[in-house]
Amino acid sequence: MNLTPEHSCQAPDSPVGKRLSRLAVLCTLALGGLTGCGTLQQASSRLGLDPLLPAAAPRPTEAPSTRSATAPISTVTLLEQHPTGAGQPVVRATRPALDALDTPPVAQGVSPLPPLELETIEEQNRNAAGMPTDPLRPDTTLNLYDKNASKDLWGRVRKGFALPELDSELVAEHQRWYAARPDYVQRMAERANRYLYHVVEEVERRQLPSELALLPFIESAFNPQALSSARASGIWQFMPATGKDYALTQNLFRDDRRDVLASTKAALDHLQRLHRMFGDWHLVLAAYNWGEGSVQRAMARNSKAGLPTDYLSLNMPAETRHYVPKLHAVRNIVARPDAFGLTLPTIENHPYFVSMPLKRDMDLTVAARLADMSVADFQALNPSMNKPVILAAGTPQILLPYTNAEKFVQNLARNKAPLASWTAWVVPRTMRPNEAARLTGMAEVSLREVNKIPPKMLVKAGSTLLVPRSQHRSEDVSEHVADNAMMALAPDLPPMKRLALKAGKRDTVASIARRYKVPVAQVAQWNKVGASARFTRGQTIVVFVPAGKGGKVLAKAERNKSAKQAKGRAERKVAKASTARGKAAAAATRAKGNTKVRVAAR
Repeated sequence: MNLTPEHSCQAPDSPVGKRLSRLAVLCTLALGGLTGCGTLQQASSRLGLDPLLPAAAPRPTEAPSTRSATAPISTVTLLEQHPTGAGQPVVRATRPALDALDTPPVAQGVSPLPPLELETIEEQNRNAAGMPTDPLRPDTTLNLYDKNASKDLWGRVRKGFALPELDSELVAEHQRWYAARPDYVQRMAERANRYLYHVVEEVERRQLPSELALLPFIESAFNPQALSSARASGIWQFMPATGKDYALTQNLFRDDRRDVLASTKAALDHLQRLHRMFGDWHLVLAAYNWGEGSVQRAMARNSKAGLPTDYLSLNMPAETRHYVPKLHAVRNIVARPDAFGLTLPTIENHPYFVSMPLKRDMDLTVAARLADMSVADFQALNPSMNKPVILAAGTPQILLPYTNAEKFVQNLARNKAPLASWTAWVVPRTMRPNEAARLTGMAEVSLREVNKIPPKMLVKAGSTLLVPRSQHRSEDVSEHVADNAMMALAPDLPPMKRLALKAGKRDTVASIARRYKVPVAQVAQWNKVGASARFTRGQTIVVFVPAGKGGKVLAKAERNKSAKQAKGRAERKVAKASTARGKAAAAATRAKGNTKVRVAAR
């Protein structure tokens, strides 16, 4: 290790003195950089050594870095100076720099000092994360003193406006709607403060109209947790199927439709694809909302009728008809907020968050605590997590505000507690939740709650359950499980036996369901017919009954059927006899009347 002139120290010339000096420097660095003493002076003082005198702290500048964004770290680069409240440089040592202290030559006849053992739990925790980077430009060193960083991001957005004007009264209607709700606009803009810079960066990198960066205002009001009734999710409101088309992972542990970076990339990929298809941004936006097939069919209908096929000429649902005018209304408000009596909160032109590579599984609450953030604020930047543990194999990075990323690195290096209390367990066979709870050492109530298992359901073989870590389950979750975790449930019913029946003359799905006391929909599903279907006489009907009771159930059902049929026959016989008696009485009455007529005729 080469100490800079500003941080040089006088060491004795003897070999032993050199070794002791190196050990003293090592202890100074270890104490100062790893255990909380902020400066060399403080660390030296605790060791009773002469202070290592620093020069005046220079202004931090952007320097090229050869460190990989995902390389293991102990702390920040050796002798990197960070201004503190006292104006003193904070010195932190990297593992390579510490190792270098053990390599100088040793005088002949002097036994070398044994290597210093640093592989403690703190050392392991320091290697649990990498260096923070800008997730959109991981190879670029962050410059916190960039003069452009203090500029308002709204001005940068305005310079990129490129959509053609839309001549529609609906634009003015939505402008009035937003202008009448300044609190709503304020809340949207404050939420956008976390994400807008990164969306704008990606839009500009692709040379797209900057209005597209405002689209999440329309889709979700920049709420990454937004979930529509149609199950669209995230700031870009991806449907499950569309998300899969763009490789947005949706499994037990995460939903990348809510991941701001991944969903932004997917949304812009989708918009560019639609633009190659339609060549008109208004039609592209309509297709993003309504679906490309719907827009193509509407254009084909207009073309067949000899009508124009532009956006304003198409017949479309009300939501799509208002969709593009809403975006234009937001664009106009961003362009001239004072014209609408609105004030937009300042959003600075620099990254709100950085990317922190994650190499070990970590509880979500632990990550938030290490970053000195509330769980709610942590989840706002990392909304894709579905469970209380972050799996390094499936979520290789977390997003943190820059200042919190530095705290995360420091606190992680000092942390002596386990990072994760949860792990994943693949169910080896189909079982009840109480059995799974017994095998994993959990209370059944806790197992059901954390894994969202409803009552009267079985957990099928191959399902992945979240369970506490133990001595037998202490390893991090594998990549295969992290990427393919799923939950499969089945009704907790006794084993069933298949019965095949012959339909009677009047049998229907409903009558069979009543006879065997099962839901109508279940009988319809078993026989692949509608719930209101009738069976033809002699048709084979399939039903399932509990195993071991099949004969009894069938006999009982047949007895019920026979009794019902006998009752029906008796009722019909009575009705027939009653009809016959009525006819006989009527005939007797007519005969008596005819006799009276004949007597009168005489």
